[in-house]
Amino acid sequence: MDFQFTEEQLMIQQAARDFAQNECLPGVIERDEQQKFPKEQVEKLADLGFLGMMVKPEYGGAGMDTVSYVLALEEISKVDASTAVIMSVNNSLVCYGLQAFGTEEQKQKYLAPLAQGKKDGELYIGAFMLSEPEAGSDATSQRTTAEDKRDHYLLNGTKNWITNGGSASVYLVMAQTDVAKGSKGINTFIVEKNWPGVTVAAKENKLGIRASDTHTVMFTDVKVPKENRVGDDGFGFKFAMKTLEGGRIGIAAQALGIAAGALELATNYAKTRKAFGTEIINHQAISFKLADMALKVEASRLLCLKAAWLKDTGQDYSLASSMAKLYASETAMWSAVEAVQIHGGYGYVKEYHVERMMRDAKITQIYEGTSEVQRIVISRSLMK
Repeated sequence: MDFQFTEEQLMIQQAARDFAQNECLPGVIERDEQQKFPKEQVEKLADLGFLGMMVKPEYGGAGMDTVSYVLALEEISKVDASTAVIMSVNNSLVCYGLQAFGTEEQKQKYLAPLAQGKKDGELYIGAFMLSEPEAGSDATSQRTTAEDKRDHYLLNGTKNWITNGGSASVYLVMAQTDVAKGSKGINTFIVEKNWPGVTVAAKENKLGIRASDTHTVMFTDVKVPKENRVGDDGFGFKFAMKTLEGGRIGIAAQALGIAAGALELATNYAKTRKAFGTEIINHQAISFKLADMALKVEASRLLCLKAAWLKDTGQDYSLASSMAKLYASETAMWSAVEAVQIHGGYGYVKEYHVERMMRDAKITQIYEGTSEVQRIVISRSLMK
């Protein structure tokens, strides 16, 4: 394995760093407090080609590799985890799923504008709909149904905790078409938000990533054309699991960015804050905290990059993505708490950013597979 980044990868990393500092940092506290969707920032992500980073150029994407994607997500997540998760969902779950498993017609109609992030001059992003009130970690317990009506499907049900639920133009919806078949009776459908019968409920008032919009979305007798089913009949559950494997790399990179951002802020603060006649970084109690943070951040980064490298080289990355997601998310939570502690009383107020990072970090241990689910995946690999 070559640990040296290419010139192109370094350029992408720098572009993401500049974007985070110049476009995301101004107003990040206010967007968090007001739960304001970062539309302007997301539109600029589209201009940079960051909403379809790994999509082939013939479908409007940037044609970049997964390593570049991890580098970009880390830099943006250091500053604004809300904007980062919007980018992650559009790339990892929506664009990837359509590129890997969609028909040519689906790619031309939906993937191309999703990869560009715009259609007819307006923001155009996607959402991934698997979770339900009774189907979280147990994704097989789908209550949303899609009844086959010969020339179309009739979609009914409710989806919870949907990132981009209100701002997305198109949804990938998992629904049960044959209850008797269990997970093999689940299908994935492309649904447009403006179709009759689609209702977006109020935005969730969340602990963290508050600028990203999370909604419950309801479907009442929504007519879905037959050509909007993704894959063969019964492929939906496998579609979701395969897509989430790549999605975990994105969330791992987001968690890595939060942890790395917390480390940077804590280190800079420790270099300037004085106590007992010297900067607090000179006190072993603080310097050892920073050392442990740096160690965990670097280990998380290597796990993320390994998973990305395996994906780019066409190898099995399922276990690696689970390991990266588990370790990076737990590092994010731990490092953010330590950053608050190092800041002392200042860490508890919003202007120093670390309290927001602590709130943002928690969700990385939950969405796209909880830490407990990742441990199941890892432990099962040891039983083979």
